[in-house]
Amino acid sequence: MISVTELRAGTVFEDRGEYFLVLSYEHIKMGRGSGTVKVKVKSLNTGSTIEKSFITGAKVKEVNLERKKVQFLYRDGQGYHLMDTVSFEQFTVDERLVGELAPYLKDGLDLVLFAIDDKPMYIEIPKILEYKVVQTGGSSRGNTVGASYKDAQLENGLMVKVPLFIENGEVIRVDTRTGDYVERAK
Repeated sequence: MISVTELRAGTVFEDRGEYFLVLSYEHIKMGRGSGTVKVKVKSLNTGSTIEKSFITGAKVKEVNLERKKVQFLYRDGQGYHLMDTVSFEQFTVDERLVGELAPYLKDGLDLVLFAIDDKPMYIEIPKILEYKVVQTGGSSRGNTVGASYKDAQLENGLMVKVPLFIENGEVIRVDTRTGDYVERAK
């Protein structure tokens, strides 16, 4: 058991049979009385993000979280096929585990797999990834006052708004948390 005051970003704990990954931590102390610990957590069971509050003296069950570097190989009807980069063991995870990250996956992409007792619970992808623009519309340069954007289709099928100067065949960087264009790849 660990005190809730020790919950920091990246810590995993169990509460009422559900596993949570701490995203942010805030300790609030107002006047007299005990303080409150507010944590923003991601449920590793459902994938939803919620806020939880605890009184300062509360304790939660610490969970041993194993982090593995894996590589995405391909997707088929059985699920997403991954390979452990250390042992080269291949295994399959279901679509629920990948969830909203699916559009960002491409062959050979390095990921971090979080597992509890050898059971995959959560996948983390890099925050910024590079993709090639396969199709984008023309631009009408000079007709804009501020920043203007156009639609671009990327090699993985994702649609992103890009500045007018981006052309077909260029490689751009995309923020995987928001799905937004960041910059041209260098």
